Amino acid sequence: MSRTNDRWLVGLGGDGAQRESALRDLRQALLRNLCKALSKRTADDALLEDAVQDALMRVLGRLDQFQGRSQFLTWATSIAIRVALDELRKRRWKDVSLDAMMTGADFVPQHAIDLESAPEVQAQRRAILDAMQRVIKLHLTDKQRIALLAELKGMPQDEIARQLGSNRNAVYKLTHDARKKLKKGLESAGYGADDVVALTAN
Repeated sequence: MSRTNDRWLVGLGGDGAQRESALRDLRQALLRNLCKALSKRTADDALLEDAVQDALMRVLGRLDQFQGRSQFLTWATSIAIRVALDELRKRRWKDVSLDAMMTGADFVPQHAIDLESAPEVQAQRRAILDAMQRVIKLHLTDKQRIALLAELKGMPQDEIARQLGSNRNAVYKLTHDARKKLKKGLESAGYGADDVVALTAN
């Protein structure tokens, strides 16, 4: 059934059969849209079902936040996609320990040095990477170093917190303080924000 924004809101905000019908339609639409959106990712049926169920609860709890700037179904689908991607990230990192992350944890991302670039560009990038490595080793606490390197390698803060026996707010503060020290250390070595941006430029 095709619904306008108003019909979605009235149906989901109602009760009885009207609400059940709207929920059923929304569930089917979200499942269909998630299957399309995640077709190139390894998302099994159980994950998709769980993501849709979680998204339905979030949508119902945020009906008053829908402002009509898009189609209701587009808005609801974006919530479902975020839920599913969060779950995929959690699954990806669930069995990766911080110890494993720290093995060979030197901050030397080889992709940052384009071997086809001019020799002077390669030398500049290596110098910045060396400076970053020194700051990380000498000026960060063990916990700051672990949290920052894990974050830089893509581990979600929730997973870092879980493995540190901490919470998300504490990990946020750890990585925030670590980045401040890193910035200060790079500035002391003569490198500014533009240099770091240039490091990752194509």
